[in-house]
Amino acid sequence: MTTALIAHDDCLDHLTPRGHPEQVARLSRIMDALEGKELRRVVAPLVAEDDLLRVHPRRYVERIRAAAPVEGRTKLDADTWMSPGSLQAAHRAAGGAVSAVDLVLSGEVGNAFVAIRPPGHHAERETPMGFCLFGNVAMAAKHALDHHGLARVAVVDFDVHHGNGTQDLLEDDARALFASSHQFPFWPGTGAADETGPHDTILNVPLAAGTGSDGFRSAYEEKVFPRVAAFRPELILVSAGFDAHRADPLADLRLETEDFAWVTERLCDLADTHCGGRLVSCLEGGYDLDALAESVAAHVDVLIARAEG
Repeated sequence: MTTALIAHDDCLDHLTPRGHPEQVARLSRIMDALEGKELRRVVAPLVAEDDLLRVHPRRYVERIRAAAPVEGRTKLDADTWMSPGSLQAAHRAAGGAVSAVDLVLSGEVGNAFVAIRPPGHHAERETPMGFCLFGNVAMAAKHALDHHGLARVAVVDFDVHHGNGTQDLLEDDARALFASSHQFPFWPGTGAADETGPHDTILNVPLAAGTGSDGFRSAYEEKVFPRVAAFRPELILVSAGFDAHRADPLADLRLETEDFAWVTERLCDLADTHCGGRLVSCLEGGYDLDALAESVAAHVDVLIARAEG
């Protein structure tokens, strides 16, 4: 089996202001880091309308479309922007996540990494925020549940920021487990341990500023991995943010590149045990370009090895 790399050049046309951390160079550096690796390269399609509407009401989708500028840039909130290419990029990002689920569940590939932008885990039902327009991973989870008929899907989010959007989009669905580790207290202000959702399917694992490898690994060994195993998912989705790296400028966790390889290995172990190896990873944050490229390469190297094995 192979690992799919799902991407599209349209995601390079989402232009943010000079100096903005969620920049085109993030994706360019990732693609350079993955050049030459044994991957099945797949063009991300545009998202289908019914998939968008699984997680966002039509009025929100139409509001985002109406906000897309013909020229220049539109500011949606303090740090979320749209340029003329942003809407197409966001449709590719969501479509890429959904198509990765189709490829993995059909058995065409063993697992997948979706290299897209804008990211998605902060987009709530009717609120764009944190650089995010649509809930890519939540949408992929709903597609797996509703379109493919899975009974249980787990989402694991190791981005340094709490995935408030994914939590908002999935917490009402007892078929979806959402587990997030993140610096806390920190932006966006959500993600306390007592946020468990109406079906007790939300697991938030707050990490204090300065937490490094030992604290991160202990939190996963003691809390995240047992909870995912007990849920017995039929598919694991990963919100793969690499901004918990010690070099990242936007936060203060102290992870090393090797920690991302380690957590990927362990999530693949869980996928092998419960899901026939079926795992889809989607890019979220990561803003130091060198650390991002290195960490993504380490993450994808594990996916390749596990798909081949």
